[in-house]
Amino acid sequence: MQYSKRLTPAQAVGRWVRQFIPGISAFLSYQRADFRFDAIAGCSVAAVALPVGIAYAQIAGVPVVYGIYSSMLPLLAYALFGSSRQLITGPDAATCIMVASALGPLAGGDPQRYMELMISITLITGLFHIIFGLCRFGFVANFFSQPILVGYLNGIALIVLAGQLPKLFGYTGEAVHFLEKLVEFAQKVDGTHLPTLMLGLAALALLMALQRWAPRLPAALIVLVSAIIAVQALHLHSYGVALLGSVPAGFPSLHLPTFDPLRFKILVEHAASIALISFTSGILTAKSFARRNRYEVSANQELIAFGACNIASGLVQGFPVTGADSRTAVNNAMGGKTQLVGVVAAAAMMLFLLFFTAPLASLPNAALAAVIAVASIGLFDLSALRELYTASRRELVFSLVTTAGVLYFDVLPGVLIAIALTLLWLLLAASKPHDSVLGKVPGLGGYHDIADYPDAVTIPGLLLYRLDGNILFFNVDYCKERIMAEIAQSSTPVEWIVIDASPVNDIDITALHKLRDLREELAGRGIELKYARVKHSLWKHFHSHWVANNLQFNQASRFASLASAIEAFEQREQRRPE
Repeated sequence: MQYSKRLTPAQAVGRWVRQFIPGISAFLSYQRADFRFDAIAGCSVAAVALPVGIAYAQIAGVPVVYGIYSSMLPLLAYALFGSSRQLITGPDAATCIMVASALGPLAGGDPQRYMELMISITLITGLFHIIFGLCRFGFVANFFSQPILVGYLNGIALIVLAGQLPKLFGYTGEAVHFLEKLVEFAQKVDGTHLPTLMLGLAALALLMALQRWAPRLPAALIVLVSAIIAVQALHLHSYGVALLGSVPAGFPSLHLPTFDPLRFKILVEHAASIALISFTSGILTAKSFARRNRYEVSANQELIAFGACNIASGLVQGFPVTGADSRTAVNNAMGGKTQLVGVVAAAAMMLFLLFFTAPLASLPNAALAAVIAVASIGLFDLSALRELYTASRRELVFSLVTTAGVLYFDVLPGVLIAIALTLLWLLLAASKPHDSVLGKVPGLGGYHDIADYPDAVTIPGLLLYRLDGNILFFNVDYCKERIMAEIAQSSTPVEWIVIDASPVNDIDITALHKLRDLREELAGRGIELKYARVKHSLWKHFHSHWVANNLQFNQASRFASLASAIEAFEQREQRRPE
């Protein structure tokens, strides 16, 4: 007899640390040869993450310094808890717009209350991530189909882009919803502030040119620095160009929000939606770059890591974060090897906070709007829509309906629409699975769909039927309809129906009752219902004696193979008296 070795307390703790804090093991085994690549990549990531954090703070509706905090502290948390070597966490346009949409009505125009709610929702989002991770809910990322996720992000991109129109054109924006912003733009475009528009268009042109012809350069940083220089050199502030204003220097301070029981339930509901969407977006980015670099990431560990990142962000008054695809792409392009990249990037941003915040006072809002606008354009996936148009009009409709829902009903209802469409998609796909009548094809082994092989041979009086899916309460009637239709279309009277159950992995009691009713209905017409290749695992949720007593799944009605079922049918024909 073999006995498992009992772990000592130290070994148990070590195993726990390796499982839930993989960054410690990674840093203990760090290869010095990787430092040069990680240091260069870290500085490059910081050069991109810093202006993006500042820009996304405006989407989230908080002072820009909190955008820097949200870009910086989560990197340190992810370096400890993350399972991806390349992923960079930070603010995300979709997450920021979700937060702003959730908190705006709750804050009632009070900036202090807004900040308290922001901290609360960030911490609650982090707790949801950790709870989901410990409960091993990482599989939920698979429940958002690509068309629906594309439609949702396209809607977010359009909302973010519409939100930048007042800053780019220099008018005061008061509208809240997407359609209202478009109407407001049409009404106020005549009052465009020309110096602001010219500066914004110049920033847009420079940013897009750098991204196209110098993709390895920190385009956003170059554009913002150039805009600051232009403001100071040309004295644009005196012409009415709106500037960012002073940004406090120094390290962030820890802050716990005040508990507001009246709004807690609403915050929990919004935080759950934000956690779900941000995790789905982040894990897709993590898996994409892991696949490129030939290693695996753990979805459940990523949930815990995202939770740690959001808690770190919330404690310093930051906003929710997730995996950032643009900054991760920079890390990968610059050859980053490990999560030390995130530590280097965080250190670089800390130095900026200590010594270089003064020039930000001269940063024009139009340049920030240009950075956000280009980011939102990059978020809009036109190529995916083209592919859906070519590949599947039905999936294109799902994607467009999701986008329309986000634009018309706003972001958070759009999340519910995306989830509802996902569930509807799953039900539609499972409610009418492919089915087939089987026959023998000359020269081929086994039995095949006669629709695929016109020369397939069937046996008169015997209908071999296969449903390529599970038989459950919502599709068993479809199964019955198809069987009845095949009986009606048969050129000879059907005496036996044999259901090939090999594709069926699950069945419920509603389906079993209806199959029993079908058997009795067919028996009244002189037709016997049989089954072949029924898996033993199909009855794992039922008592075997109940199945035998109620469904007559005896030796006479169940066969191990289609061949044995056909043999029994032919022998029956031979025994029939003439």
